[in-house]
Amino acid sequence: QVQLVESGGGLVQAGGSLRLSCAASGRTFSSHAMGWFRQAPGKEREFVAGISWSGGSTYYADFVKGRFTISRDNAKNTVYLQMNSLKPEDAAVYYCGESRFIATTTDEYNYWGQGRQVTVSS
Repeated sequence: QVQLVESGGGLVQAGGSLRLSCAASGRTFSSHAMGWFRQAPGKEREFVAGISWSGGSTYYADFVKGRFTISRDNAKNTVYLQMNSLKPEDAAVYYCGESRFIATTTDEYNYWGQGRQVTVSS
């Protein structure tokens, strides 16, 4: 059983920055890819960023390229999402997930964190 616990996020003004963390436990973290998704009210959960098991490969949704950075520290079993230049439309609940490889669809993810709220004021 894998457990993913997210932290960080909160309220920020437009143009500001926030960082999300996702700590994993339960089995070998370093052998799995990780991803961040987000879900705004009334919308489906959408892919934001993914990172390979080694951290050597990353992939981003077009709407966050150049603003968000995904990274991981396998020694700490943690994946991060650094969010810069935040926009009001970035407001959502953000979820981390574990998958076998970098994937952009939710059905490829076996485990999810509980979600963290990110609110961006204009």
